[in-house]
Amino acid sequence: MTDAEIDYAAVFRALPGMVALLTPQLIYADANEEFLRLSGRTREQLIGRYLFDVFPDNPNDPTATGMRDLAASLRRVVATGERDAMALQRYDVESTEQPGQWEQRFWSPVNAPVHGPDGRVVLLVHRVEEVTELVRARGAPSGSRSRVLEAELYTRARELQELNERLRQSHAREREVALALQESMLPAPGQLGHRRAAVRYRPAVGSLNVCGDWYDLVDLVDGNRIGVAVGDVVGHGLEAAGVMGQLRSALTAASRVAKGPAQALDVLGRYAHVVDGAESATAVTTFIDFDHHTITYSSAGHPPPALVHAEGRVEFLDQATDPPLDARPDPIPRPQAATAFTDGATVVLYTDGLIERRGEDIDTGLDRLATSLVRHKDADPETLADAVLHELLPPGGATDDTALIVVRL
Repeated sequence: MTDAEIDYAAVFRALPGMVALLTPQLIYADANEEFLRLSGRTREQLIGRYLFDVFPDNPNDPTATGMRDLAASLRRVVATGERDAMALQRYDVESTEQPGQWEQRFWSPVNAPVHGPDGRVVLLVHRVEEVTELVRARGAPSGSRSRVLEAELYTRARELQELNERLRQSHAREREVALALQESMLPAPGQLGHRRAAVRYRPAVGSLNVCGDWYDLVDLVDGNRIGVAVGDVVGHGLEAAGVMGQLRSALTAASRVAKGPAQALDVLGRYAHVVDGAESATAVTTFIDFDHHTITYSSAGHPPPALVHAEGRVEFLDQATDPPLDARPDPIPRPQAATAFTDGATVVLYTDGLIERRGEDIDTGLDRLATSLVRHKDADPETLADAVLHELLPPGGATDDTALIVVRL
């Protein structure tokens, strides 16, 4: 049987568990038969309505926070684009037949994103495991066993929830410190002097996967030249921020004395070999010569820079790509290549958070970037940088941090 012959709508309706589809605005788009039956709601009472208008928290019980916890989980999925499994929750569900009467339910939800072609979250799959009957120990000889088991399970669920909240708060504090450390290490765009340039850094949303990305802008010592580079450290948090600062500083120093970008990356690779946490870091550096109108470049496992020629053609600088830093036990000289440009061209360097999406080929992300750059090629660097971030990053932010440099040539 082929996909075309399978009635997926019928499959969805017949799924043996409670499953609903929600929009990113938390509006019910669909629900299967089991969800309708166990929630005690009809299709008309669900579809097209806001989830928490259908299932509000019990206003008579301040401890009834199940719906608020569910809202936090669902919004986390929209923001991060990642699946979120919740601990067992107690929910007070209002009776449709007796308004004002609330029944305790015990549900274990899992919320998962459905991504569109552009990598954005377009739907949420809200799957619920109904365990109320298990918690209430149906068939017990007396109600006491049921109440004891219910209380124990609910207590454990609340303890897990409180532990998760403490972990999130701890992560948030580390995230703030790491971001402040990174900001102090990254160079200011003013280092380019009269050159028109824009730089952007966007931290990851809802996670500690921040502070591994970096950029570098440096005036080179010979001739009318500058060096522009970006890099990405594997890891996150304070450790990644520290490694990032070491690698950026080393590349700045190497670029000032190297004969070309390949030699600068050779030096950086040898340095990365003795820096804990620098394994598999990536970087790409370009030497831009304004007198000879050339860009010489070399890449250590990093996505290619994009050169937007004055007439609107996009050229990805991918002819000198080598493995990441410290990838070889015995380093060999890295390759480098050169390309010409005319006045009015724009070079764009970035990290993988801008173009990569889970389950998507990288060429799709590169095509998306090229389309955006052509659309805004006549804009000034600041406007162009903002437009590219707006069009390529998910609305709620990406799950990986993103660095972007735009230089008008």
